[in-house]
Amino acid sequence: MGKNGIRIIYGDNPKQMVKELLEVIKPEEEIDENALIGIKPNLVVAKPSSSGATTTPEIVEGLIEHLKSKGRNNIVIMESSWVGDRTSEAFKVCGYENLSKKYNVPLIDLQKDKYKTYEVNGLKINVCDYVTKVDYLINMPVLKGHCQTNITCALKNMKGCIPNTDKRKFHTLGLHKPIAYLNKIVKQSLIIVDGMNGDLNFEEGGNPVQMNRIIAGKDPVLIDTYAAHLMGFSIEEVPYVAMAESIGVGTTDLANADIVELNKDNGSRKLTPSRRVQQLSRHIVEDCACSACYGSLIYALERLNEKGLLNRLKEKLYIGQSFKSKQCNGVGIGACTSGFEKCISGCPPKARDIVEYLERLI
Repeated sequence: MGKNGIRIIYGDNPKQMVKELLEVIKPEEEIDENALIGIKPNLVVAKPSSSGATTTPEIVEGLIEHLKSKGRNNIVIMESSWVGDRTSEAFKVCGYENLSKKYNVPLIDLQKDKYKTYEVNGLKINVCDYVTKVDYLINMPVLKGHCQTNITCALKNMKGCIPNTDKRKFHTLGLHKPIAYLNKIVKQSLIIVDGMNGDLNFEEGGNPVQMNRIIAGKDPVLIDTYAAHLMGFSIEEVPYVAMAESIGVGTTDLANADIVELNKDNGSRKLTPSRRVQQLSRHIVEDCACSACYGSLIYALERLNEKGLLNRLKEKLYIGQSFKSKQCNGVGIGACTSGFEKCISGCPPKARDIVEYLERLI
């Protein structure tokens, strides 16, 4: 997989999924046997991954098992929770203490690490020392919403590589510019996105949306462009993505990306929907919908609501495998509703495509 590659796998068994994904990508081919491999999950708060806030430990476990099976044993997990939360508590609550013991993989608390100052285009940023010692950095963010930057994924997850003083400073600088510039300093070798059930619009979780996917790539700008579209945003609505592109971190050119879906999702929803998801589902007629498709629709409806357009949506939205080969009036979502008078294609469609279609409709 080249720099412009994105690989997606769907399903509801995250450990098995990531192993199948890694057998296709073969990261071990570019990792020296003695290289220090750093895994950087998103453990912003001490909440389990079911909350939609933190990286699913089974995905990290699958990655560790894959690397070790290929003789790549020099692995650490490193993270720094946000200001006000203890990383050690997050390691424990999120299941990483158990992983560490089971596989003999050290946990590095970057909140306790020393740091050095780097400069990019006149902006000074402190980066934890351990991050710069790593030979191969695997970024494992959660695909989820964020109350200030709309999304958080590959680029923003690097914020866990800086000391608490800089985290506060990033907020005073407006987040977007420092996030973009930080990624000029910290280079990611591989990105594995936990897209199983990230939060609808808040980095602390509480409103998980089941998406049943894991996404891999090497370009954090390209991954975040794809992530934004999955969640219903245009690139203009996530300014740090274009800023990162402008200073040479990566590209937003999805049109020329090498995107391969390794399979199709066939898992029906298992999560008990939060109250907010239940409210949005009033607009939906669902029958045997796959989680990935349904998740895209929920994100799209939330985006319409934020724009003040949802109350203008008068038609019901139909989604699910039971609508295959049926001809109906109304708006169909996804390839299964191709017989509908109005249909948004895709299997699954991106939330961004659904938003744009519904905006034209209402």
